[in-house]
Parts: sequence; C-alpha cells; structure tokens
Amino acid sequence: MDPRRRQLLQSGSLGLLAFTLGGVELLLTPREARAKALPFRVLRTAEVASLEALGEILVPGARAAGIAHFVDQQLAADPADCLLLVRYLDVPPPYLDVYRPALAALDTVSQSAHRKSFSALDEQAAINLVRTMSETNPEGWQGPPAPLFYFALRSDAVDVVYGTEEGFERLGIPYMAHIRPTAKW
Repeated sequence: MDPRRRQLLQSGSLGLLAFTLGGVELLLTPREARAKALPFRVLRTAEVASLEALGEILVPGARAAGIAHFVDQQLAADPADCLLLVRYLDVPPPYLDVYRPALAALDTVSQSAHRKSFSALDEQAAINLVRTMSETNPEGWQGPPAPLFYFALRSDAVDVVYGTEEGFERLGIPYMAHIRPTAKW
C-alpha cells in the first residue's frame, strides 16, 4: 500500500469526510452519511444498490459502514485527494470511468445469468458471481477487468469496515495511529 494512503487512513481521514447537505458542508463518517440518507453526488440509484450489495459480499458490514457514501464522496473529490485504491493502481482519473462501467457490467452479467439485478440476487448466487469476477471477466462482461475492480473495491470495503478505530477494536488489534483523531468515530 502506498505509504501516503496508509498514513491518511491511519490518521483518521477515513473517519470523517466532507458531505454536503442543503449547501452546508458536514464532517461525517460514511456510516453517519448513510444513516442520514445523504444524497449521492455522482452515483445513481442502481449503482448504489449494486455497490452496496457487492461491498456486503466482499466484506460483511460494508453496507452499514457506508461503502456507497464513501465511494461516492471519493469519486466526487479531486483525484489527487482520492483515497480509493484504484488511484494507487496507476489507473488514470476520472475514477468514475472505472466504477460506473464495472457496476453496469456486474448488473448486465447478473441479468443475463439470473434475470435479476446483482442487488436482487440471493447470497449464494451473488457469491458465485463474485468468485468468478475475482478470477476472470464473467461471460458478457463489458467494462474494466473484473478482477481489477474486485481487488480495488474489496480494498475499499476493508478500509470502510476496518480502517477506523471501531474496526480495529472489532479485530482485537490495538489502534495505534500516529495522529489520534480529535473525535471518536
């Protein structure tokens, strides 16, 4: 992992992010943004549903931790400040050009195989599709390489679920940030 990214995550930058509500900028965790049902800036409704469902399969707890709000906020940010793993994989911005086609491809493949959107699949069907995309492009996939998207989003989901003081606690790992956050997440 890029040392700057690790430092940002450990220093608490993943804990509080700037979200806008009614023209007012709020500092919230992705979990709080989700709980307040803050509007998305770049992601569409179907993309949010697929992203949350995929995040939940990759890392249980990602939906409640606010994976979609985190990704949306990062996609709307200046690419130089983006914390999404795809930035560190030398993928040129804009990163929405990775997420949008990959989420569309996921739904297209799901519709083709199961006649349902990915977010409507039962857990086992979703796991099977995700297992395939972790290794190769599923049949009919039109978008960035599925294994690349799988890898990047899995890392983003891990960051959202476990990259906080609370996440470290759930893992039983002492939280030893270089700069301790000023507020509890």
